[in-house]
Amino acid sequence: MPHQSLDFTGVENAEQVNRITTALMMVDGVESAEVGRHGAEVEGRVSREALIRAVEALKLPIQIK
Repeated sequence: MPHQSLDFTGVENAEQVNRITTALMMVDGVESAEVGRHGAEVEGRVSREALIRAVEALKLPIQIK
C-alpha cells in the first residue's frame, strides 16, 4: 500500500489532532491515517497534494513541511 508522510508544526492539542485525522480520513483513497502533534503517516492511494489541501482547508494555525 502506498505511504505518505506529512510533517507539521503548530499543532497544540488533541482537538486539532482529531480534526486533522478526520480531514485526512475523508480524502478519497486514504485507507488509514495516524496523526500526532508533529506529523501524519497516511496509507492509501492518494497524492501528497490532496492531503495538504485537506489539512489547509481546516484553517488551523499550523505549517506543513
